[in-house]
Amino acid sequence: STQSTGLTLRLLYRPDESKLKYIYQKLNFNFDDRVLPSIGTEVLKAVVAQYDAAELITQREIVSQEIRAALTERANDFGIVLDDVSITHLGFSREYTMAVEAKQVMQQDAEKQKFVVQKNEQERIAAVIRGEAEAEAAQLISDAMRSGDGFLELRRIEAAREIAKTLSQSANVTYVPSSGGNLMLKLKDK
Repeated sequence: STQSTGLTLRLLYRPDESKLKYIYQKLNFNFDDRVLPSIGTEVLKAVVAQYDAAELITQREIVSQEIRAALTERANDFGIVLDDVSITHLGFSREYTMAVEAKQVMQQDAEKQKFVVQKNEQERIAAVIRGEAEAEAAQLISDAMRSGDGFLELRRIEAAREIAKTLSQSANVTYVPSSGGNLMLKLKDK
């Protein structure tokens, strides 16, 4: 498809000293105004037509080199030496720019969805592993319960620790040590 492209070049040029007589006789003193715009347009159209809009962006340096080579050759026909040629601006229509931005947003959304799918897959795998570990733990507990009451004693100690922790953080409970055992008092607020 055809895409409107705006391209601005910067040219550093000078007349070829060996061709000054020809330049001033045939082209006059305003040789640059007479020659450079027309050959610039001719070369730009020829080179830019070889690329689509995306390639103009991604291969900007190659495009610039081709423009420089072709423009240097054409300017030499008129006795003009180009010391430097560079693209200073490359722009597209508003519609194209918006389409490119929309495409980038869609690509980012696709990447985000891909990440979500991968994350869900990892969570699924983690759930399977967790389930297998819980099954193995249940089997170990079952085996320990059959072999003796050491497991039950461990559970009693864990429960006692949890109760002690909960009570120690309560503002209304006071711990009073005694020689025959420990005493806990629940104090009421007045």
